Parts: sequence; structure tokens; C-alpha cells
Amino acid sequence: MTGTSRPERRARGEPARVLVVDDEADIRELLDLTLARMGLSADCAATVAEAKVFLARERYGLCLTDMRLPDGTGLDIVRLIGAEYGETPVAVITAFGSADNAVAALKAGAFDYLSKPVALDQLRTLIKSAINLPARDLDLRNVGDSRAQLIGSSAAITHVQETIEKLARSQAPVYISGESGSGKELAARLIHSQSSRYAAPFVPVNCGAIPENLMESEFFGYRKGAFTGADADREGFFQAAKGGTLFLDEVADLPLAMQVKLLRAIQEKRVRKVGSATEEPVDVRIVSATHRNLKDCVDAGTFRQDLYYRLNVIELRMPPLRERQEDIPPLVESILARICEGSAPVLAEEAERALCAYSYPGNVRELENILERATALCAGKRIEVDDLQLLASTPNDEGICRAGETLDDHMNRVERQIILDALAKTGFNRTAAARALGVTFRSLRYRIERLGIEE
Repeated sequence: MTGTSRPERRARGEPARVLVVDDEADIRELLDLTLARMGLSADCAATVAEAKVFLARERYGLCLTDMRLPDGTGLDIVRLIGAEYGETPVAVITAFGSADNAVAALKAGAFDYLSKPVALDQLRTLIKSAINLPARDLDLRNVGDSRAQLIGSSAAITHVQETIEKLARSQAPVYISGESGSGKELAARLIHSQSSRYAAPFVPVNCGAIPENLMESEFFGYRKGAFTGADADREGFFQAAKGGTLFLDEVADLPLAMQVKLLRAIQEKRVRKVGSATEEPVDVRIVSATHRNLKDCVDAGTFRQDLYYRLNVIELRMPPLRERQEDIPPLVESILARICEGSAPVLAEEAERALCAYSYPGNVRELENILERATALCAGKRIEVDDLQLLASTPNDEGICRAGETLDDHMNRVERQIILDALAKTGFNRTAAARALGVTFRSLRYRIERLGIEE
């Protein structure tokens, strides 16, 4: 930083100081007293200029800043800290109902946000989470080599690895996009494992697999007697993920009625159990994913725009395998070692070339299925190209429409044949076929009904 010396790192074990920035004296006093009761000391500033002076001379474990300040905004402080004091997490206090400001702060790099009037239970939870953040180089905690789980060294996967490390330092909701089988849940688990929430639960939820009439009770829990069969209190997904990460997979499959309830839970950080008269605070980080284009769902009216902007604060795109084909050999080696537990067969050169040239519509999941099948079919310890049974297109038949056939007819015919092949190979086990095709069970069932496929 020009003209000033960087504040020295605080000694290990020494209590972290907190910088409070707010132009209202009563808010500064409330935050100062709360921090003092938690054994933390604070410096208080009323303006952006005063905050800059404090930051130049002291290293802080956390900064709490109001959004509206006399000589600027909380975003100015978020950007300054991100550029000059990257090890300091910063949380923004926004006016009640100001969702746009909260999202803007998170996109700018804020660790988290609070809404006025400040709820002390949420404030304490935020402070504890922020003060326990690992250092940027992750040397304060033994997390293992998480990057090794995302195998490959291509530019695409290296970018994903670096982005995950950055996202792990935030509490902002993350939306992971990508095709089926591209590793969206793995990315979510890595974000969780490298974050300050690593010791708390990671709860994955397949939104497409929950019956609509059970969604509210599954997400938020219920009280005894709330409905027939509710013979005891039960926690929901939000309570199960307390202090950790709630991963909403296939979030585009949520019905609109449930989207409204989820939006309120995310905005207010509170949920109401079915049959309860009161709400309870929840401390979870939301990570969501879907193989569908969520923006297209918004445009089609099947997904709420306000929820989309709440979930898609930061987007992480998982590249399809065809965009990182140089990663296929190390992926093959790793998958075979896991499948065969150290006694993996070797690939014939022709088989390796075929794997590297294949397009993988089902991505890494499809590669795993191909190799599992090949190890079962190969003779001895050598996998030949025939053992892979790769789906090959036949240009004279599948690649073009037949005479008198419309594009829709052609696409339906090709899709029908692919589904029939998958069902035949799995003995008409629809769950296994869906997994092999890289789609959800609900999606496959819909396609089977639409195409009139019968066993």
C-alpha cells in the first residue's frame, strides 16, 4: 500500500480485533458491547476515511461495516479490504429488506451480511464463523490436499480449483452450473471442506427426488402432531446442516410454492417448522446446482427471478469433460485404481486413444461407468477397445434426418434409442439407467413416458 506500512500479523493465540464502521453511535455501542462480551476488542469508525486510518495501522480479524456512510458506502470498504487487506473478512450491515445491497456486497467480496435491526444471535454466529476463518494460505488448519480430488492439470480445471479456494473464504451463496456428471457435488464438498464450516455437516439434498407434498417438512422439519403420522418432533435439512453447508442439487426441480418458502428462509436466515407458531434462526451456507440452464428456467417462468439472484450470487461453472480432454489419462488412472483397489488392468493403446477421443455426454460419471463395465468385461489384465463399448454415432442413420422426418421426430428417435440401449444394458433398472445416462431419475421417467417406452 503506497505511503504506509502494512500492519504486522497478530501473534498466534492473541485475540483478534474487530473494526466496526457505522455512523450511528448506538449501533457502534451495541456492536462494541457484543464483541466485548465475546472476549473481543474493537475499534470504531464513523466514516470511510476513519476506517482507512484504522486499517492502515492495525490488522483485524473481522470488519463489520454499515452500507450507508457519510463519505461513501460499505462497498467502498469491502473493495478496499479485498484489494489491500485480503486476510480480513468483512461483513456488511444492510437496511431491512434491502436484498439488492446484500447481494451487491457479497458479489463485491463480503464474507456475509446482516440486516437491520441486527439480531444478536445472528451477529454472534457470524462473528464466531469469521474469527475462525483459516488464513488465505490455509496453513492454520490441516485440510489435506483437497485439490487432488479434482484430478487434472488443464487450464479449465485449474481455474475451478483456484476459484474454489476463493469461494471457501466467503459465506456467499454459490451456484454451481454444469452438465450432468461434471462434478458439481464434488465442487460443493470441496468448498465446504476448505471453509470455516469444515467441522460442521455437509448436507446434500436432491431437490428432484422429494415428493412435493413433503418438501416443506423435509426442508424445515415439523412439530409433533402437525399432521397425521407426525408422532414426534423432527428436524429438517436446514437444522441438520446447522453451522455447515446445505447443498441443493437439481434446485431447478423445486416447485414454485417451495421456491417462495426457500427464498424467505435464505433472506431472513430463519425457518418455521410445520406446526410451529414461531421461527427459529438457522446458520447454514447455501450452495446450489443444476444441470439445467437456470436463467432459461427464469425466462420460462418455472423458476423465480428473486430466488435466482439470491442463489446465484457467485457462479462456479464446472467444465464438461470434452473441454479438458488432457485430464482424461490421469482420471482413468485414478478411477481404475479406485475400482480395482490396487490391481487395476492396463489400457491397450487403442483403448486409451478411444477414451481420449470420446465426447462423454455423461462427463466424468460416464467415464466411471465405462471403466467399471470394461473391468468386468476384459479378459485378464488388459482392457481392449471392444471392452469399452463406447456409444458410436452412425452418420448415415443417426447423424441426419430420414426422408420425410422432421427435426423433432429425428431427435425423439435418437433419444428413444439411447434410452432403450441404456435400459437394456441395466436390465430395465431405471435408477441404474438414469445414472448411466447422467440424468436424474425424475428426468428419465418423464422422458420414458413422453416417448412411450414400455418394458
